[in-house]
Amino acid sequence: MKKFNLKKLISLLFVSILILNAAAQEEKADTTKPEGYKFTMVKQVKTTSAKNQSRSGTCWSFSTLSFIESEMLRLGKDSVDLSEMFVVYHVYSDKAVKDVRMHGKFNFGGGGAVNDPIDVILKYGIVPESIYSGLNYGQDKHVHGEMDEVLKDYVDGVIKNKNKKLSTAWHNGFDGILDAYLGELPKTFTYKGKEYTPKTFAEKVVGINPDDYVYITSYSHHPFYKPFILEVPDNWSYQSFYNLPLDELEKVVDNAVNNGYSVGWATDVSEKGFSSKNGVAVVPEKDIANMSDNEREKWEKLTKKEKNAQLYQFDKPGKEKVITQDIRQKAFDDYETTDDHGMQIAGIAEDQNGTKYYYVKNSWGTSYNDYNGFFYASESFVRYKTMSIIVHKDALPKDIAKKLGIK
Repeated sequence: MKKFNLKKLISLLFVSILILNAAAQEEKADTTKPEGYKFTMVKQVKTTSAKNQSRSGTCWSFSTLSFIESEMLRLGKDSVDLSEMFVVYHVYSDKAVKDVRMHGKFNFGGGGAVNDPIDVILKYGIVPESIYSGLNYGQDKHVHGEMDEVLKDYVDGVIKNKNKKLSTAWHNGFDGILDAYLGELPKTFTYKGKEYTPKTFAEKVVGINPDDYVYITSYSHHPFYKPFILEVPDNWSYQSFYNLPLDELEKVVDNAVNNGYSVGWATDVSEKGFSSKNGVAVVPEKDIANMSDNEREKWEKLTKKEKNAQLYQFDKPGKEKVITQDIRQKAFDDYETTDDHGMQIAGIAEDQNGTKYYYVKNSWGTSYNDYNGFFYASESFVRYKTMSIIVHKDALPKDIAKKLGIK
């Protein structure tokens, strides 16, 4: 029988404790959540709830009508859900006329610009969503793939027709397709016990003056403080935009929000620093192309998930690029910034490091992130990727309004 060795037993127990403790620490490290983003609202503007454009290219209608709904709230009016598809119908119909007149040398499709809903309200009026949903084709959400193709084929056929002369029926036929998909436009309707036309509803219920709104951008290929027609494909109506230096464009947005006005925002969300799932849009300072050999060697050993976390800062706030007028202009000139989405800026916030963000209302529903359809765009992102904005003229700082000749 072997003699009991107390010293050996104590040694084994000590080693076991060390192993268990190391395992526990490793498990703790694996289950610890990243710090994440922690936002504090500095100033917030009243908005209606986030809507869902679903599978349609109609963000421009959702964003500007959301902006108008906020304007109604600011003016003390009732909250009204306005019909995006009423606007889409009219824009598509007017686009068809222009496409035919230009023999097809035109950007015909479902896109639009921040000014289009204002133009429709001025020309045709507006109706509530409850009166005209635009869902007349067996769907409960907006799915425009088929309609877009049919309308494009129709107008192309009109332009290419062998008769070499337009009939008097072609535009009625085009509107007939819109009627089939979106529904016939209401001439009169009853809302809260009163009868309206689209024009009288716009005048008596919505009650905004289209002349009170200004469109602004910031690009150095045109003189500052002068209007110019913004050269982007979706500006099909050739709307002129006032041109401000970048710092003053940001000053307009800040002044608007801080004084209770929201801002209609046309931007580019194709950047990898835009994450709808994480609810943030950032412009990371880290640039792979400028890494040293040592940094690149370490970088190549990371997994794809680790690279994205480090590069795009979705796990916690990090340093961002300082955006200048030249950086912004180069991205526009090189087609890196494109006009692909419209939203509404409805607040200013700060993260846990004191970095400024803009609180943005999107139109992709309410379940794609933890912010009920809103997200936070960093100051750098807004400076970098803003294509244009719409804002009430009274929201302009007085010195900027004077430079633009706006009273």
